[in-house]
Amino acid sequence: MGFVFRSRSKEEKAALADKASLTDSTQTRDPQAPKGRPTPKRSEAQSQRRSVANTSTTRKDASKRQREERRAAMDKQRQALAGGDERYLPARDKGPIRKFARNFIDSRFNVAEFFLPMAVVILVLSMVRVGSLQNIALLLWLVVIVLIVLDSIMTSVRLKKQLNERFPDENKRGAVAYALMRSLQMRRLRLPKPQVKRGERP
Repeated sequence: MGFVFRSRSKEEKAALADKASLTDSTQTRDPQAPKGRPTPKRSEAQSQRRSVANTSTTRKDASKRQREERRAAMDKQRQALAGGDERYLPARDKGPIRKFARNFIDSRFNVAEFFLPMAVVILVLSMVRVGSLQNIALLLWLVVIVLIVLDSIMTSVRLKKQLNERFPDENKRGAVAYALMRSLQMRRLRLPKPQVKRGERP
């Protein structure tokens, strides 16, 4: 009987020792560490934090560089619009065909470029409470519109002919519309700035 009691007490002591060892191992594990993984060393944790900080800094530097590059490109584009540098012009203004169309418009007087000043005059006349002046304003509107239409048709025909002679095998799509839109602007407000004088051959 004494042998049985001694064996049981030994077994109970061994079980208690196993539980104590398991408790110690769970307490030494970092509570924030993932289950089933060892607690990372301090040096490893510091290196991970440094890599995260370096990544965020690198992203900030990259975004800063991109902003600076965009700003520099916009500055070059503005300078090109003012000086006519083909390298930095917007895509719609690039190419020898578009340049010729601009020069063709800039080298002549266009009725459409005087539309805004004439519109202001006509608007003032129409606001005056005098029947005859209002009739004159209405007549001027009709005359201006007819002159702009006729001048635009003549400009289109001449420009098409010039383009076909100078650029027979190139795509000239949109060049005439581009030139007509430019003719609607006052000369001093045109971009890119005019590179030829009035009466000068383009």
